[in-house]
Amino acid sequence: MKRTLLTPDVSIFPAVYRPLLANAPVYDSSCSPEARVYFIDRDGGCYLKSAPAGSLKNEAKKTDFFHQKGLGAEVLSYLTEGERDWLLTRAVRGEDCTHADYLADPVRLASLLGETLRALHELPTDGCPAPDYLDRYLALAESNYRTGNYDQSAFPDSFGYASAEEAWAILTEGRHLLRADTLIHGDYCLPNIMLDGWKFSGFIDLGNSGIADRHIDLFWGAWTLWFNLHTNRYREIFFDAYGRERVDEDLLRVIAAAEVFG
Repeated sequence: MKRTLLTPDVSIFPAVYRPLLANAPVYDSSCSPEARVYFIDRDGGCYLKSAPAGSLKNEAKKTDFFHQKGLGAEVLSYLTEGERDWLLTRAVRGEDCTHADYLADPVRLASLLGETLRALHELPTDGCPAPDYLDRYLALAESNYRTGNYDQSAFPDSFGYASAEEAWAILTEGRHLLRADTLIHGDYCLPNIMLDGWKFSGFIDLGNSGIADRHIDLFWGAWTLWFNLHTNRYREIFFDAYGRERVDEDLLRVIAAAEVFG
């Protein structure tokens, strides 16, 4: 997990967080332009995430839901101040799956990724704060198609399409086959899965979680192995560990068609 030591101006933070920041090492742990994430190295560590006002409200609810199931970070506070949201969570034990120790054993890592995902997908969905996630997921893909937001550059050839129209045709034809019947992470990638000595310790970055089709997570699990290990060699190991009988390659193509629209 990337961390860059900072000398922050505490005045940019809400007053309630300033005592926590005082005399503690603070690191930038951001991984996207949409949000800033600070790691505060005190009392076991915590993460303070900042994003535009209103954008972290659902993530706070989802993170708390996963924490209640023993699968995510404890939410310490959520607040909106001015034009910014702030979400403070306790650090999950261990390191994420991009740590060198885990990448050094890709077969074991791919198997663990599949087993962990199967365990998540077998949990009951009762009480999930995002029961309509599949509808919103498909609505976003359609909106981005209509506005010309199409980018297949992030995906390997096995998931790519020759054009936006080809991807849209696949999505239109197959979207009715998707089922909103599974609790998913929504961004099931190596940086979002925490291990403590090869033992699963929790999920992070749960803003895209909710009740949707399991193939969304299966797509991202296969993608992250390709992206982080620079090969598709471990894709089948991941699917076998998850349960080959539950993987529909045609539905993976439908999900891929949705994902190229952002």
